[in-house]
Amino acid sequence: MDAKQASEHIEREMLILMRHREMTSPRRTRGGDALDRSAYVLLSRLEVQGPMSIADFVDAFGLAASTFTRQTNALLRAGLVERMLDPEGGVARKFRVTRKGMERLASERDEIVTGMTKVISEWPPERLANFIADLQQFNTDIERLTGRPWPR
Repeated sequence: MDAKQASEHIEREMLILMRHREMTSPRRTRGGDALDRSAYVLLSRLEVQGPMSIADFVDAFGLAASTFTRQTNALLRAGLVERMLDPEGGVARKFRVTRKGMERLASERDEIVTGMTKVISEWPPERLANFIADLQQFNTDIERLTGRPWPR
């Protein structure tokens, strides 16, 4: 199998994986009370990186500023983030996760992890280690190509 054929298989499996994730998300199982995907991603990034401005989000994700303005406004209205002065003295305001935002993120992550644990509970340790290593390598290779690493 060449790289193109392998990529086609990977694309299909990732599509199916994302569909499984959507079908078993807390949003579906709790009737709409969960964070949407973009909120979950932004809160997760703020959790590991700390306060970020709109320009920081643009740099990190490579999307338009208007996208992050819309998403952060929704997070602000929900009380999941708050604006703050740049701790490094910059002009732009930064966003940080509120206590409520951390609680929602932790709750949702717990549900996701519980669901994944059901799937992999019978995998032998070597299979788990290999899967994690391969998945991390796949992600870090993407990050290297895009120039947008995710802090770990």
